[in-house]
Amino acid sequence: MKKIGIVSIGYGWLPCEHGPSRFYYIAKIFSEQGYDVELITTTYQHFDKAPRDKEKILSMGYPFKITFIEAPAYKKNIDPSRIYSNLVFAKNVTKYLNESAGYDVIYCSIPSNRVARRVAEYCAKTNTPLITDVEDLWPEAMEMVIRNGAARKLLFPLKNDAEKVYALSDAVIGTSEEYTARAYKNQKRDIPYKTVYVGCDMAVFDNGIRDYAGEIEKPDGEIWIMYAGSIGTSYDIDNLVEAAKIFRDEGDARIRFMILGTGPEKERLEKLAEEYGLSNVRFLGYTAYPKMAAYLSKGDLTVNSFVKGAPQSIVNKVGDYLAAGKPMINTLESPEFMGLVEKYGFGKNVEPGKPAAFVKAVKELLEDPARYAKMCENARHLAETAFDREHAYLTMVKTADDLIEARRHGR
Repeated sequence: MKKIGIVSIGYGWLPCEHGPSRFYYIAKIFSEQGYDVELITTTYQHFDKAPRDKEKILSMGYPFKITFIEAPAYKKNIDPSRIYSNLVFAKNVTKYLNESAGYDVIYCSIPSNRVARRVAEYCAKTNTPLITDVEDLWPEAMEMVIRNGAARKLLFPLKNDAEKVYALSDAVIGTSEEYTARAYKNQKRDIPYKTVYVGCDMAVFDNGIRDYAGEIEKPDGEIWIMYAGSIGTSYDIDNLVEAAKIFRDEGDARIRFMILGTGPEKERLEKLAEEYGLSNVRFLGYTAYPKMAAYLSKGDLTVNSFVKGAPQSIVNKVGDYLAAGKPMINTLESPEFMGLVEKYGFGKNVEPGKPAAFVKAVKELLEDPARYAKMCENARHLAETAFDREHAYLTMVKTADDLIEARRHGR
């Protein structure tokens, strides 16, 4: 049986926890395809900013081994203590790998850049094929928040680590074409490069609708604009609050903004909505995935809301939004994602930070029933054909199979 080590400090969350579940599905699909799987992850829960409940996780009986590596706590997404936590994890995971019996292939997420570098160096030393999964661009994502020149110098090692990882990778999987391209921007090597969207498990999504839609009451005549995800600095929830104020001031009582999720900006935004006296904005907090699916299905529009200059490309929530089969308003400036919106006709691109333009886009979509219905159809079709994990993630297994076979034949 082929053995794979799947290493992820920032994305290895299980269904019983908060956070995106991409790496759980990666581990699950490799297990279903006959691999002996070990998910190597951290003791610290990034989304809760608290130690993980290891006993609860292990009691769930997942079909693969889970190994927890110690890492110190931190309280903010962008903070020196988080970088320190990653450095400690990198040291500890290196020790663990060196003491292990070895693997036929390793699949590792980046970021964390330092963790990925240490894993890459272990793979080079032991002649183990390495697949690097590009989940986000560090330090690019941090540079939009850190403006201080002296503080930015602390980001230089992240660039060096990233280039080292890409130089040592045997294959690269990116969650968007932009992320995949970053891996070979400065590395002119003949290795497999694949793009596999984060996507969603369509069966689980649809089961969530079946199980929870009946619990969600939506008054007749209300129009729900749905946001689901992190409430942090990259995500422009201020724009939604300002748009809600415009709708309120115009006397449109139909519109409701439903904000699902949590994050460091949630309390401030709740206070802002309260100061404006807005009853048309509801912060629902963290919502378990199945119920989130039901909420999205009850909505009328979804919102991919990002601030100007945000470096993200095709993010976790996109697969869920598309699965809901509702038109999407997008303010993310990624040329790749804006192109998808236009090519597949499932929504409308709007300039970020312009609440009046956002309001205009909402009205245009709602006032054209035929166009609205076609966008609903297009969104669901794209989810089924390009974002369903059950099929798309087999690309990762095929990549691993090919690398193992090539290594066995000395290629």
